[in-house]
Amino acid sequence: MRVLISVFDKSSIVTFAQRLKDLGAEIVSSGGTARTLAEAGIDCTDVADLTGYPPILSHRVVTLHPLVHGGLLGNPADPDHAKDFETYGIKPFDMVVGNLYPFSAQPSIEMIDIGGPSMLRSAAKNHHRVTVVVDPSDYDSVLAEITEHGDTTLDTRVALARKAFAHTAAYDAAIVNWFDAAVAAPDTKHLTLERHAELRYGENPHQAGALYTVAGASSWWSSARQLGGKELSYLNVFDTDAAWRLVHSLGDAPAAIVIKHANPCGAAIGIDVADAYRKAHLCDPVSAFGGIVAVNRAMTAEAARALTEVFTEVIIAPSFDDDALTILGAKKNLRIIAASAPEKSISHMRTVGDAMLIQDRDVVTFDRSACTVPSDSQPSESDWVEAEFAWRVCASVSSNAIVLTANEQAFGIGAGQQNRVESAAIAVRKAHGRARGGAAASDAFFPFRDGFDEVARSGVRVVVEPGGSVRDQDVIDAANEHGIALIFTGKRHFRH
Repeated sequence: MRVLISVFDKSSIVTFAQRLKDLGAEIVSSGGTARTLAEAGIDCTDVADLTGYPPILSHRVVTLHPLVHGGLLGNPADPDHAKDFETYGIKPFDMVVGNLYPFSAQPSIEMIDIGGPSMLRSAAKNHHRVTVVVDPSDYDSVLAEITEHGDTTLDTRVALARKAFAHTAAYDAAIVNWFDAAVAAPDTKHLTLERHAELRYGENPHQAGALYTVAGASSWWSSARQLGGKELSYLNVFDTDAAWRLVHSLGDAPAAIVIKHANPCGAAIGIDVADAYRKAHLCDPVSAFGGIVAVNRAMTAEAARALTEVFTEVIIAPSFDDDALTILGAKKNLRIIAASAPEKSISHMRTVGDAMLIQDRDVVTFDRSACTVPSDSQPSESDWVEAEFAWRVCASVSSNAIVLTANEQAFGIGAGQQNRVESAAIAVRKAHGRARGGAAASDAFFPFRDGFDEVARSGVRVVVEPGGSVRDQDVIDAANEHGIALIFTGKRHFRH
């Protein structure tokens, strides 16, 4: 067996190479890998000694040579190949062990590898007889097969070839994305997605589903830990992500969110997470059944006891006290997730059939200096605080969205209606008068005053909306008639 080894990730490579030597392998290596093996006392031939050429052009050309690629691409059983082998002194390779520079972590022209991807692609193309290994986690299984059978099986070589092409494809995609970093809408988009988890099922039980993360990107899902409960389903993941992002948008005070079908049905800030959860649950206890709960502080035993009184699918928190875990763990089906804060992603993608829509991520801000107050009534400091809370919750609600709050506690949420009046009516009905003296938020402007008049029935003191309608004056007049302070933010937050 003749093996070519050239790896950037040198974890376990010495052990692997020694095991191959023990199995009678001849090893050819280059550069830093050759030095690593030599320092470990493993005899190997340097590529420079094989080709007769040292590394040239600042190490840009090392393995690009017929004696290397002929040995990778050739088939000794083919008479024409065998003739070329004899004529040019080419010896076949049986295995390539290689992996590439971490371009995403250290992007630069000098990190664009040419010889490495070429070796891997040559070996992978010739997988009917050449084994290509790019992942150190495959070393043990490859050794086991060689030990048992004298070589790897064809099925294994096919699987490893696929892995090698995926490795080079991800590498090339990272390079293209580096070139596109300053381009708003490049001609092509190249995504590499790595499977993080197979899901219990998709949106419905008859659909398969999996969670993928973008290679090279830092997703909070990558480090999240499930501490208990059943496997996650597609909707569990989707709703948990919505809850986690919303609870982290509400500031540093203890906060809790209840999500159902991607929409909040409860949101509150409290003196601690137990208080915040109880307040969030009170917004809409009926809808909270089977929901997802997120808190932005460590889950305490007190909060856990309150939560277990309600059927909940998922609870997510930065951490869990030991007593809280014991209490929650008694609910065998409750999915318990500990996670770091969500990443601030740059873009938002969704499929439309076999096409894809890509846009900048909607960043929710509340800059008082950028707001205008066209009404006669002016908001007090407490009105501003309440308006910001309502505005941030509203931005996470499906359009058309109306949210009613008081004392930083949501009481009425109208979501996903085809007209704003219906959303307002739903929010007012659900609030049951509990938002009196509080705030109302609308994710887009009121196209007519009828929606504002509906919101005014709740008794709120302040309404926050983007403004920008041709009928803004009608809404301003309505605000003045009702004695409500009206804040225009100048920015809408549609969510579909």
